[in-house]
Amino acid sequence: MDHSEIMELLPAYVDQELGIAETLAVQRHLEACAECRREYEEQAAFSKRIRQDADCFKAPSALAARISQALPQDKPARPAGAKRWNFNWLQAGAAMATVLAAAWSIGLYASLPSAQERIADEIISSHVRSLQAEHLTDVASTDQHTVKPWFNGKLNFSPPVIDLAAQGFVLEGGRLDYLDGQPVAALIYRRQKHPINLYIWPAAGKNAGPQAQTGRGYHLVHWTADDMNYWAVSDVAENELLRFSGILRLATHQ
Repeated sequence: MDHSEIMELLPAYVDQELGIAETLAVQRHLEACAECRREYEEQAAFSKRIRQDADCFKAPSALAARISQALPQDKPARPAGAKRWNFNWLQAGAAMATVLAAAWSIGLYASLPSAQERIADEIISSHVRSLQAEHLTDVASTDQHTVKPWFNGKLNFSPPVIDLAAQGFVLEGGRLDYLDGQPVAALIYRRQKHPINLYIWPAAGKNAGPQAQTGRGYHLVHWTADDMNYWAVSDVAENELLRFSGILRLATHQ
């Protein structure tokens, strides 16, 4: 399915109204398309608000009584010799089908990636693109006093730019990027022959210590400090990337 077809199916996907084949097709597309994932999250959040906040009204007793009176009161007589069906088996089958459908739905949503997993995947993709396109930097400089002012007017925040050459992580420049639905700063450091992309953008949550993870053969370290999100990604060894994050966190608090 192409992008426009997925967008048309998203409302039914949110309401769990698609068949298995279409559901799997949409899920595969969401794993690879950041724009559709954001649209899905917005629609899912809106659907949840509707379910939680919508007003419910109980029918007046007089209306309920009128409806009850309008319904047939007597059951039709059973024809002589009519076969008696064992409805217990039918009810058991219906209950089993309901349980299986619920289990399938729970498994489907449990398999969807979390928000942090989706951001990590975006970051890895951005890192790979920057290497393939040979476009690591918009401003190439080892001077932090050149790189930091370059972001003025391009972002609504000022990213900290620290010179870590003395610690073995050489600043090479910076560029603008786009992650998690917003423009972000990308600073490029190099550890020997290994480039490190450091992504920075404003955070909504509290400070959080570094968390390391691996995806597609790359190492990532994420932390939050001073109202900023930091994500570092590289093919450098994980312990080196953790050391980089530790040095940077100390330097930004000096």
